[in-house]
Amino acid sequence: MSYSIAIDGPAGAGKSTIAKKIAKQLGFIYVDTGAMYRAMALHILKKGISPENAGNMSQACKDADISISYENGEQVVWLNGENVSGLIRAEEVGNMASVSSANQDVRTKLVSLQQKLAETADVVMDGRDIGTCVLPNADVKIYLTASTAVRARRRFDELAAKNQACSLEQIEQDIIERDERDMNREISPLKQAEDAVLLDSSDLTVDEVVEKIIFLVQR
Repeated sequence: MSYSIAIDGPAGAGKSTIAKKIAKQLGFIYVDTGAMYRAMALHILKKGISPENAGNMSQACKDADISISYENGEQVVWLNGENVSGLIRAEEVGNMASVSSANQDVRTKLVSLQQKLAETADVVMDGRDIGTCVLPNADVKIYLTASTAVRARRRFDELAAKNQACSLEQIEQDIIERDERDMNREISPLKQAEDAVLLDSSDLTVDEVVEKIIFLVQR
């Protein structure tokens, strides 16, 4: 029997950083659903489709082949045979992912790929609707959050470290708008699963959050 850990929460809560560390400590596979949605968003952008054109998104997602592999301990995201790991973190890709992930056909395509992975391996999966929709029977469910100010500061520091010009106010505004979209979309909105443990990471270090989740798994 495979074991699954679902981590949900808003943008910038530290889900992927924490999920990766947990997977490493437990020897599980980290399934980066956000990276899969970003790869799909990149695929849609490459086809010149605008965020307003839902019909074309539905058509476009059919010929997207997206997979994740690990090479020398590093995650590689593949889109139709091309390594797109370096391309999917762009801001426009993130914004398109927030819009395209609300498309039913896009979600259906990606969810089936994610569920197949969880059937065959011990996984840690993070996203917006893992505990509610993708892995409703996950062994451990976490809802990880933090204040918008803390999340904006983390993103600002991340971009500043890469010498990318950015505005803290604009980043926080983008996060507030993205939360609004994610929580109010019709399909699989971001919400805490009834059986998920709420963890606010605003005043916790990454290692403290990891420790709390591993305690829940071992318990």
